[in-house]
Amino acid sequence: MNICVFCSAADLDDRYVVPAREFAELIGKGGHALVWGGSDTGLMKVMADGVQEAGGKLIGVSVEFLAHKARAGADEMVVTKDLAERKAQMLARADAVVIMVGGTGTLDEATDILELRKHRMHDKPVVLLNTAGFYDGLRQQFQRMEAEGFLPLPLADLVFFAADGISALAYLEAKAGVRGAVGER
Repeated sequence: MNICVFCSAADLDDRYVVPAREFAELIGKGGHALVWGGSDTGLMKVMADGVQEAGGKLIGVSVEFLAHKARAGADEMVVTKDLAERKAQMLARADAVVIMVGGTGTLDEATDILELRKHRMHDKPVVLLNTAGFYDGLRQQFQRMEAEGFLPLPLADLVFFAADGISALAYLEAKAGVRGAVGER
């Protein structure tokens, strides 16, 4: 699978870095490719390093104003003109989407991808990787949206909240009907 991962380019605390590294290794060992924002900084670098070192493929999608931070040595690197085109290219190249910890850019990507899924503009599985409870508040907000009729489909059909990388990848592999690093355990 080509797994699109939206995450922070910031240098973060080990409570986020260690689980990200473990998830990246699972992606690589499973023979999957990482589709990511192309940056060689922060959590994006951690993901790219882990996937590549575990034998996975890297497909980067950078944007012109961040191209100077693009990772050298990716299997493929695309540079788009703006952030909207970047998101569209990342989704187009992906079989599944995982949203990891991040700031406003990651939140924008998450809501955009979920809005497209809500309107059936794509049917790719979406996982919110809730490392260290990072998305607990967002999950509560989504539950309220569902309870009060703001979502036209069940929350469980929109997004899967995973506590860790193993459950995130197991969900994606089950949805895709493939056996990878998690399915072989």
